[in-house]
Amino acid sequence: MRKVIAALAALVLLAPLVGLVSVGLLMNPATVSCAAPAGGFQVGEVPEELTATTRNGETITLGRAELTHAATIIETGSGIEGVGRDGILIALMAALTESRMRMLANTSAYPESGDYPNEGNGSDNDSLGLFQMRPQAGWGTVAELMDPDYQAAAFYGGPGGPNEGSPRGLLDIPGWEQMGKGEAAQAVEVSAYPERYDNYEPVAEQILTTLTSTGAGGPVTADPVPVLAAGPVVESSRVVFPLPEGTWVATSPFGPRTHPITGEEESFHTGADFSAPDGTPILAAADGTVTVSEFSGGYGGLVVIEHQIDGGKVATAYAHSWEDGIHVQAGDQVRAGQHIADVGSSGMSTGPHLHFEVRQGGTDGEYIDPAKWLNDHDAADLPEADVPPAGSEDCDTGAGASGDPVPVEGDPDELVDDPTSCTDPDRC
Repeated sequence: MRKVIAALAALVLLAPLVGLVSVGLLMNPATVSCAAPAGGFQVGEVPEELTATTRNGETITLGRAELTHAATIIETGSGIEGVGRDGILIALMAALTESRMRMLANTSAYPESGDYPNEGNGSDNDSLGLFQMRPQAGWGTVAELMDPDYQAAAFYGGPGGPNEGSPRGLLDIPGWEQMGKGEAAQAVEVSAYPERYDNYEPVAEQILTTLTSTGAGGPVTADPVPVLAAGPVVESSRVVFPLPEGTWVATSPFGPRTHPITGEEESFHTGADFSAPDGTPILAAADGTVTVSEFSGGYGGLVVIEHQIDGGKVATAYAHSWEDGIHVQAGDQVRAGQHIADVGSSGMSTGPHLHFEVRQGGTDGEYIDPAKWLNDHDAADLPEADVPPAGSEDCDTGAGASGDPVPVEGDPDELVDDPTSCTDPDRC
């Protein structure tokens, strides 16, 4: 009887300690991370190039465009339950094997595929894109398959995949987790050369390690555990140019100038204009949340995204899409490089182009020079405005910006511009 009483007393005394240990385990991120599912990767800065060696000893070099596609594959897989690290590696191996991580058009089968951003022209049957998916096999339309985000989602498949299991994506393959990585890639691709995929596993490993490493060299894993106290919004670690490489021409910079439509001599251009073919994909400049998605006024089609970058809030705005060229809604979470809209010429516009703004402080923040912002984040190498921003004390809110307008190079009739002027006292 004494032993029973002693045991009960010990239990009463130790219960609070057990509770504290339980709380410690719950609140200690290091402990919780042990249970975090593999594959929750966060992509860091994309390097200009990466050199790696295949299993058979071939050395290959991937440029920024190919590595940006790899980042898309990693980020897409990270957002899909059940993919994990192995699934991401399998997808990278498949894209490396099929296209060397390039978006390939196929103008012999689909002439219109050449109108979409691409890094070359393939000729394998009617195959398109990173994973060489075939419209005739039911993978998607030409427009869909020339979109890297769509291709990545289609490869992974699963309940949320765009093809609903036919054709089968990786998650639709029974027992893929028990297969070799090359075997699993072959199960999705159904290639005539199934042995090729394993050759690229070392390259896929190096890509994943390089794109998801911190300064200490370890992988950065997302925190998917819902029981932890909510912290600040995770900062975007990557900034990209808002249009695909090789598709645009800078036409009108940030600053005071003569308006190309109204002829007003003292207007302030609150963004930067980039001429591009109608329908060119517009890309989110960084990870963030869509705050505006609308079609009205001088902007025409407008998307605004808020980001946490460099410890503060900033918003980017993308204007002049056609009404059917807006692909996101307010509240959507987007990734850097995600296809959010298409270039158009709606609103006050003289031709197809992107009017791109950067607003310090958020959606209703002060306009700053987009060229400088992109340059500062290694996303571009553009001439920067030599005038104070619209939010500075030198901005004239009455009769326009002070001083003579910056002369416009070229034919003013060819300029494409947004009518926004610096007239809001709260922002100027």
